Amino acid sequence: MQKEKRQQSKDEENDSSSRKRRKADLSKPVSFVSTAAMTEPESSRSGPEGAYDVFLSFRGEDTRKTFTDHLYTALVQAGIHTFRDDDELPRGEEIPDHLLRAIQESKMSIVVFSKGYASSRWCLKELVEILKCKNGKTGQIALPIFYDIDPSDVRKQTGSFAEAFVKHEERFEEKYLVKEWRKALEEAGNLSGWNLNDMANGHEAKFIKEIIKDVLNKLDPKYLYVPEHLVGMDWLAHNIFDFLSTATDDVRIVGVHGMPGIGKTTIAQVVFNQLCHGFEGSCFLSDINERSKQVNGLVPFQKQLLHDILKQDVANFDCVDRGKVLIKERLRRKRVLVVADDMAHPDQLNALMGDRSWFGPRSRLIITTRYSSLLREADQTYQIKELEPDEALQLFSWHAFKDTKPAEDYIELSKKAVDYCGGLPLALEVIGALLYGKEKHRWESEIDNLSRIPESNIQGKLLISFDALDGELRNAFLDIACFFIDVEKEYVAKLLGARCRYNPEVVLETLRERSLVKVFGDMVTMHDLLRDMGREVVCKASPKEPGKRTRIWNQKDAWNVLEQQKGTDVVEGLALDVRASEAKSLSTGSFAKMKRLNLLQINGAHLTGSFKLLSKELMWICWLQCPSKYFPSDFTLDNLVVLDMQYSNLKELWKGKKILNRLKIINLSHSQHLVKTPNLHSSSLEKLILKGCSSLVDVHQSIGNLTSLVFLNLEGCWSLKILPKSIGNVKSLETLNISGCSQLEKLPEHMGDMKSLTKLLADGIENEQFLSSIGQLKSVRRLSLRGYSSAPPSSLISAGVLNWKHWLPTSFEWRSVKGLKLSNGSLSDRATNCWDIAIIGQ
Repeated sequence: MQKEKRQQSKDEENDSSSRKRRKADLSKPVSFVSTAAMTEPESSRSGPEGAYDVFLSFRGEDTRKTFTDHLYTALVQAGIHTFRDDDELPRGEEIPDHLLRAIQESKMSIVVFSKGYASSRWCLKELVEILKCKNGKTGQIALPIFYDIDPSDVRKQTGSFAEAFVKHEERFEEKYLVKEWRKALEEAGNLSGWNLNDMANGHEAKFIKEIIKDVLNKLDPKYLYVPEHLVGMDWLAHNIFDFLSTATDDVRIVGVHGMPGIGKTTIAQVVFNQLCHGFEGSCFLSDINERSKQVNGLVPFQKQLLHDILKQDVANFDCVDRGKVLIKERLRRKRVLVVADDMAHPDQLNALMGDRSWFGPRSRLIITTRYSSLLREADQTYQIKELEPDEALQLFSWHAFKDTKPAEDYIELSKKAVDYCGGLPLALEVIGALLYGKEKHRWESEIDNLSRIPESNIQGKLLISFDALDGELRNAFLDIACFFIDVEKEYVAKLLGARCRYNPEVVLETLRERSLVKVFGDMVTMHDLLRDMGREVVCKASPKEPGKRTRIWNQKDAWNVLEQQKGTDVVEGLALDVRASEAKSLSTGSFAKMKRLNLLQINGAHLTGSFKLLSKELMWICWLQCPSKYFPSDFTLDNLVVLDMQYSNLKELWKGKKILNRLKIINLSHSQHLVKTPNLHSSSLEKLILKGCSSLVDVHQSIGNLTSLVFLNLEGCWSLKILPKSIGNVKSLETLNISGCSQLEKLPEHMGDMKSLTKLLADGIENEQFLSSIGQLKSVRRLSLRGYSSAPPSSLISAGVLNWKHWLPTSFEWRSVKGLKLSNGSLSDRATNCWDIAIIGQ
């Protein structure tokens, strides 16, 4: 079946030669230097393995062993891969070529202007190349540092710079070189940078700390994950990139539209990765249509847009109209890159990018949508259509054979499968993954099933892969589709492990291998077509009566089922969120018939009546903003695995002792009225999270009976003064977070015997007695003491990190420590947030 080419519409026609271009590895950020570079080998277009974060340009005689050495040390300790010529260049090789390459391969160049900088022709050549990279399509960041020199001397070539240029003009016959250097210095002197003379009393340590913070902010990783083995997208990504990267002062808008599963989001991710470092700020707003149906609608997207670009929290607001005003006020002078993914309604567009004037000159906006009618204001639109047969076969082969082409005796079967998938990338991926490793007769059977489904029925084709799962895997897939998209992997795994007989890690890996779910970092997610397919499976069991479905996730259906008490014993999971609704009250009698209910989310709900009516098989209770002061005493929790009650009004979880030996996670974070932890005995609890419980004063001694606890988070419990001695009995504990527990007096004496405790986060505890009590910890390998300002030396970088050994107790087992996080001693707060500083060298 011949399919149309993927094509762009509006002003451009396809150039057939672009199909023959060498395909780029679009799963990684690509730096396009010029249009000509598209015909060069792949290695010339994507950052090589040894690319640098920062290139340091400096006059060695002035600052090599002083300021630049301290700055270099701070950069490296902050995890920033930094080039400086004396350490990085192999001996015996020609310096200029490697300097030029190092500059071109760096994301940022830092130029340390000192009194003698202009006297070095190599420094001036470096500066010219740095500015070429800054002004080119790669948009490299250039950051000048004016060390003991006025920016005007650089800009106007006065003072020591004037003296240097007198000599240059005498020495060089090529006057154009001197003119080029003057022009470069004038441009660099006008750039926004750092001036030591602006720092109070010229403190270099503080100066370096602020520079590191700025560098980390500018280098903040913005790249998005892009799947491997992309096919048929390179030329389209290049065309969009080329249009958006053209240097014009106007705000440009690009629209990408096409059917679901065709690759709109992937194209946007690829272009975002290519462009993001060339802007003052960038933001990728994903899955807008589906996620805007949740609490507060579009407000979270407005907050994300402001936060991602401004790199700071903005004024709290819960009104879309207020968000519009803030976006316009804060971003109208900033050059930004914004992607709005999966727009479906004009109100979504108006809330996030209502007018070009909201964004600064040279900003670039990308919109992906199924509906071309939303793109009337776009300067350029691109319609993505099905893959051509040869491209479709290649993509299918990657998933069915892990190769670019089918196995010899599977060629005809592969072509049939591809033909039935209709050139849709998602279907090719899912069906290819389904057939991977199968015998020939299984291929024939599955392809026969495909042939019976109408060409337009995309979900029907995807359903074949679902039907091939056994019962346990089907249930796991449906649980994720209905309740656990964009949820932490560990959280999901605990519940899947309780719900099915298989190992949850195997379940998730099997679904991932079948391309039915994605695991990005720590998050489990799913394509919206697969999500809709799974939910349709659930709905078909009872099209008109939601109370007779196994899972109820739609808010309107969930409210009606509960309010009208139409639930049945078929229901296994129900999710309701009324935090943004006026109607919140329900009777526990609404759950009386749901005897098999395992999964329950009732965020913001106020329940009245006897909790004995609720299912005794509950495994998940998610009750955010629970209004009650006490957890219901008649609630049966014997099968509970996860109790998630963040932002609750709880004062105490329960009175008396409870034994719960299936419970894995308790999260009561930000329950600001909670004064004590529960009296709980459990051989299974692994995580106890009490972050932000600011009224907590009593950690119950029963914590010593939590024999499987590996993670305890008490961050921000600033009323807490003591920990019970029994915590020393928790031999399984690996991570303890007590950051922000500013009144904590000391660690209990017996904690020294906790051999599993390898990570201690204790930021902001300015207490000498507490610091001394750390000395008993023998096994800690990661230690964070940020915000401790009583004693640390101000010359940490010049003196070396190992000097911290003399500051902490002599009893502390430094030999075991692998990382230390601190906020003083010339290290920026941002650096200590993100990188461990290796200090061991014994």
